[in-house]
Amino acid sequence: MSMITRIIRALRLPFISASVLPFVFGSLIKRQGFNLKGFLLGAIAVIAAHLSANLINDYADSKSGADWQDKNFYGFFGGSKLIQERVFSEGSYLKGAIFFVAISGLCIILLAINLKSLSPLVYYSVIIFLSWSYSQKPLQLSYHKLGELMIFLLFGPVPVMGGYFIQTGVFPNLESFCLSLPFGFLTCAILYANEVPDYNDDLQVGKLTWVSLLGSSGAFLLYYLLMAFAFLSVLLDIALGYLTPYALFALIFIIPALKAAGIIKKHPDDKARLIESSKLTIAVQAFVSIVLIIAVML
Repeated sequence: MSMITRIIRALRLPFISASVLPFVFGSLIKRQGFNLKGFLLGAIAVIAAHLSANLINDYADSKSGADWQDKNFYGFFGGSKLIQERVFSEGSYLKGAIFFVAISGLCIILLAINLKSLSPLVYYSVIIFLSWSYSQKPLQLSYHKLGELMIFLLFGPVPVMGGYFIQTGVFPNLESFCLSLPFGFLTCAILYANEVPDYNDDLQVGKLTWVSLLGSSGAFLLYYLLMAFAFLSVLLDIALGYLTPYALFALIFIIPALKAAGIIKKHPDDKARLIESSKLTIAVQAFVSIVLIIAVML
């Protein structure tokens, strides 16, 4: 495995679509007088903040022992495992997380100058605090059944309303909030699908996720609920006139969502089979996001 491959795996680079696509969507809601410089600075800040959160998550889950319960690498859940494979140290993950916070922070400072407003600095401080508190002490929100709520906010309202704010200067805004809901629910569903195979390992270190609410055997019910809310929120946005009817094409992806739910229902303790449900959920989020971007542009 080359060093570049290791770095990509450590950063979980392919997963940045979960934050980039909502940000792009939010930036395109109102396109008159498009602020390209603001968009680029915001996009880099979003990516860097996401990578920082990924790194601090692996660091914190290694410290707690969660990622040491099963040292196998699955690609979609259980962490990057490079600490457990002795490829990188916990310290290198922490340093990397701080580095990307610095990159995103610099972009936010430049963005504040571009917008002639201190608001981005305030919002950014809250966002970074929450993204690190997801897995890092003292709050460790993901260990106390609050991680899912944070992911909903950080990958739904935050990037969508953030992109909207950069282009319009308006925050908060009901339209951008409603339009962020499908992204929040779908990304929360990704997290939840990845929590199901980790459930028993998480229990060993006292990490309580939403899977613990119904246990692995009933986990599929909450997955159904998250997906239902995601697609119903698309219909809500169409009904409110925030999205064109082209967004109805997103409903096609109910089919792979149902397939993923079926896998979680039949094989809640089979990590090898649950890789497919994670893949399907990620694909649903990505393709629905693309459909919604096209719909908002049309």
